[in-house]
Amino acid sequence: MRQSEERFRSIVESTTDCILVWDREYNYIYANQAAIDHVGTTRGKVIGKNIYDGLGHIPEFTDLWKGRIDEIFATGRTMRVEDKIPVGDKVIFTESVLSPILDADGRMFAVGVVYRDVTDRRQAKQALKTSQERLTHLAQIINFLPDATFAIDTEGKVIAWNQAIENMTGKKAQEMLGKGDYEYAIPFYGERRPVLIDIVGKWEKEIEKKYQYVRKEGESLISETYDPLVKPGGFLWNKASLLYDNNGAVIGAIESIRDITDRKVAEEVLRESEERYRTLVDNLPVAVYRNLPGPEGQFLMANPAFCNMFGFKNEEEVKKVAPADLYATSKERQQYSDNLIEKGVVENDERTLVKRDGTPVHTSITSRVVYGKDGEVSHFDSIMLDITEQKLAETALRDSEEKYRIILESIEEAYFEVDLKGNFMFFNSNLSKQLGYPPEELMGMNSRHYTSPKTAKELFNRFNKVFTSGTSFSNFRYEIIRMDGNQRVHEMSASLIRNDEGEPIGFRGTSRDVSELVRAEEEKERVEAQLQQVNKMEAIATLAGGIAHEFNNALMGIVGNIELLKMDLPEDEGRDKYFKAMKSASYRMSRLTAQLLAYAQGGKYQPKDLKLDDFVIQTLPILKHDLNSAIRVETHFSKDIPHIKADYTQMQMVLSVILANSNEAIEDEGRIKITAENKDLDEDFTKHHPGLKPGPYVCLIVEDNGKGMDEETTSRIFEPFFTTKFQGRGMGMPAVYGIVKNHDGWISVDSELGKGTKVRIYLPAIEIEVEKPKKAEVEVATGSGTILMIEDEEMVIEVTQAMLERLGYRVMVAKTGKAAIHITETFDGRIDLALLDIKLPDMEGGKVYPLIMKARPDLKVIVFSGFAIEGPAREILDAGAQDFIQKPFSLATLSEKLKKVLEGK
Repeated sequence: MRQSEERFRSIVESTTDCILVWDREYNYIYANQAAIDHVGTTRGKVIGKNIYDGLGHIPEFTDLWKGRIDEIFATGRTMRVEDKIPVGDKVIFTESVLSPILDADGRMFAVGVVYRDVTDRRQAKQALKTSQERLTHLAQIINFLPDATFAIDTEGKVIAWNQAIENMTGKKAQEMLGKGDYEYAIPFYGERRPVLIDIVGKWEKEIEKKYQYVRKEGESLISETYDPLVKPGGFLWNKASLLYDNNGAVIGAIESIRDITDRKVAEEVLRESEERYRTLVDNLPVAVYRNLPGPEGQFLMANPAFCNMFGFKNEEEVKKVAPADLYATSKERQQYSDNLIEKGVVENDERTLVKRDGTPVHTSITSRVVYGKDGEVSHFDSIMLDITEQKLAETALRDSEEKYRIILESIEEAYFEVDLKGNFMFFNSNLSKQLGYPPEELMGMNSRHYTSPKTAKELFNRFNKVFTSGTSFSNFRYEIIRMDGNQRVHEMSASLIRNDEGEPIGFRGTSRDVSELVRAEEEKERVEAQLQQVNKMEAIATLAGGIAHEFNNALMGIVGNIELLKMDLPEDEGRDKYFKAMKSASYRMSRLTAQLLAYAQGGKYQPKDLKLDDFVIQTLPILKHDLNSAIRVETHFSKDIPHIKADYTQMQMVLSVILANSNEAIEDEGRIKITAENKDLDEDFTKHHPGLKPGPYVCLIVEDNGKGMDEETTSRIFEPFFTTKFQGRGMGMPAVYGIVKNHDGWISVDSELGKGTKVRIYLPAIEIEVEKPKKAEVEVATGSGTILMIEDEEMVIEVTQAMLERLGYRVMVAKTGKAAIHITETFDGRIDLALLDIKLPDMEGGKVYPLIMKARPDLKVIVFSGFAIEGPAREILDAGAQDFIQKPFSLATLSEKLKKVLEGK
């Protein structure tokens, strides 16, 4: 291997061709002595240097050679090139062959080039060509012809032998003149003739045929012959013509012989190069073509991609049309041609051309002017890209972006895009409007500029979570500070933006001003809280009403039986003492159910028209007896307080409960202030107080300077059985709430620990004068007649029936609604009055009433129930029933009601 390497190195070092080798980083890793000598340097200044600063660096050619090296590494193919290199005031011509260099495993590790300086040869060729052109005009002057030329007479003897043929053959003209019988051919072969006599004989026969043709046709004959006998691997060019005298007679023939070996080799190299070039061009996916200047300039070449683009079958069809045929107008083609000639190069010129079938095709053209040897424009070489899909995509993208922009500008929300640092890089106009900044100031702005430090930190944490997790967030509310200093609440949704490689590059999101919505939600929550409280109170009121009803039915049994027992037993002082205690306890329990009913439905037993100021003045002396003597009670009333419609007794209960609470809240000395004033409530007030309607009201205010209550206690003050007392019953304020609500009013309590409590009661004002209530005299009176008792509680039936019979009445009992209807329809005798309960097992009393009245239109009806008068009982009274009696009732009360109704008083 070492010997082989030495032989190889000896060969490449001794050759006159220059050899260079580069690695993948374009560094010189080898240069033979011929290359070193060619540029006049030393090997140490070349090896290891980069192509940009090494051997023979010429700036305008370095990038070209770098590209050739890249192509060899990419394709692995050999490349042949010719270069014209300016060096100082001279021009050097080189021919080069670039080839891949492989290691032992067949892997390419370097690129080598073998090049030679062909400047002298090219110059010689040029000189020869010039000489040949000059001698063309002196065809008869053989000595001036560059080709080896000789002439023979009609006998085949040499009559002329020019200098060129002397040089070719080494034979002087004196030696060759007069030679015949093809002896002139001997100098071409010299001593090799005996060896190659057979080949020469064949060649001589060909020469004879040639001259026979010239003599016969009288025309010149030009031929190119492969002739290894003259020069190994050589080619000869021959031209034979007849010679004429002045009279036109043939006097001989003249033949010129030219060694065209180099040209044939060059043509072969050129042919191979052109073949490779043509193969490359034909396989390019882009259209490549060549044409002459002007609108009618002929196509000289077009590759298959060009044919396919415009619908031609092949290149020949393309050459039959003019470039202008592919343009919309001939003028457009002329303008393009003129512009190209003016500039020399036009790159990426976008134009819409026309296919053969008339279909438009969007193109991008890069053209270059190619100049002839005379410096004039020869032709155009062009590369064309079909960008129809790209243009359509751009149009679609532009339309999409326009629609996108229109959508973004039309939506109510602000749209924005920020980079990973949170700086705005895109946004719609709504964001500028929301933040109050001009767009030019807003661009690049960070959230730190329009939020508080705390909010900016919250936003950073939100976006950081999106960045780390890839998940989006929505409906995040935060406060912003507008340019004018106003604070607003915004609601944001945001997600991550990724590039085509999937890497995060920013965030996009929407934001909207929800300040009004937040205020509305807060107001809604407040109203809903009030409504929930109202609903809660109403639900508990329903429960309280049911409890009161059942409790009153039970009390009816107790109270009634006590009175019946008292009537049956003989009078005794000790006995009466116990009866009085039991009756007192029963009526105390009755007052408790009255409070429950007052809470449940307000207990408007007998609503009257009254004035609140007169009511307070008349009631206060009675209630003061239960107040601490150290407490001062003050009253302040506005003038002309209007009337209200209310139950006097229930209003006494309301005032009594409120004053009792104030009395307990004041530990030592204190003050209670009672005021009444006119209030005209508008919609802004009533919409925040469910149940109230706009209009005139009377406002009763009771204010104390006691210890007050905390927020939780204040919020629960109207709940039944809730109390702040250790042993309290907790029915006072819930009953007040029920009474006020049933009077179509509103009650509110404001309190603060250590500062006292203020109770406000709003009641609708009316204009009717109020009659002062008269105390009814109650006494037991007997009567007669038939009474139908419609009741399902067995205990109530028993005691009520006993009481009625004691009063002298005949009693019929119906335990269901259907039974009552059946009795009224089928009983033959007279029924004077019916006691109707509103709750029956099969149907409501309100449905029973019209059916029994239909059967007996003259029947008188008293509604009796454990529920309050308001509600179902009131509906029956409004339908025509004569009166109402509340369970439990005494014998005297029952007697008075029966007498009143039966006598029509």
